[in-house]
Amino acid sequence: MEKLGVIGGMGAEATSYYYDQVVRHTAAACDQEHIDMVVLSKSTMPDRTLAIKTGEHAKLLATMKECAQALESLGCAHIAIPCNTSHYFYDQIQSFTKVPIIHMPRESVRYALAGAVMGECEFDPNLSMPSEPVRKIGIMGTDGTVGAGVYGRECEAAGVEVVYPSEKRQADVMSLIYDDVKAGREPDMDKFDRVMWEFARSGCDRVILACTELSVLQKYREMPEITLDAMDVLVRESIIRSGAPYRL
Repeated sequence: MEKLGVIGGMGAEATSYYYDQVVRHTAAACDQEHIDMVVLSKSTMPDRTLAIKTGEHAKLLATMKECAQALESLGCAHIAIPCNTSHYFYDQIQSFTKVPIIHMPRESVRYALAGAVMGECEFDPNLSMPSEPVRKIGIMGTDGTVGAGVYGRECEAAGVEVVYPSEKRQADVMSLIYDDVKAGREPDMDKFDRVMWEFARSGCDRVILACTELSVLQKYREMPEITLDAMDVLVRESIIRSGAPYRL
């Protein structure tokens, strides 16, 4: 197995959840069968949404460069970044290191088109096809992820329509992320329900939870079947690319 590097801390609870999921979904019978990991929990990383909105990228990219090169120096074979919004800067971050960085949004769209739903990632994404073609994918993420088209570009490249929440429902998403999860409060699931109802009325075949804070919602309620958590995809790809067997 190969060593996995993680640029985390965006946010802290999301990184903790990611680590827990990697451990839980690695088919290991003893300590030695788990993946060697180096987790840099960089909680002082500048806010990604704010950086995109203001155009002030220098400090963020400098910190990402420091982290990526540190993981390379420690012998990591792949890098995972459990933060969807940061993938707006994917090309720049990848340029800082020779170590391949898993592209969470790209992989998530690929899984969505292959018919994956929450908790069902046992299929081969290269071969499996959904019983009905996926035509519309709803994206639930930060203002930065939505406004910058992080997922929109991947959906367009895959030939599928992307659907974003209305202004009011996007405010619900941001409140869930910042006022609830990042603030350490129990999430108000009514906000989540309002967004999902809007996606349903828009005819979405899949909804991607495109913010790692939203992954934490699974602790409080079973997610609707059409949802696909980008964190689940990143966890699976992290395990497989490290050479370990994945288990449900």
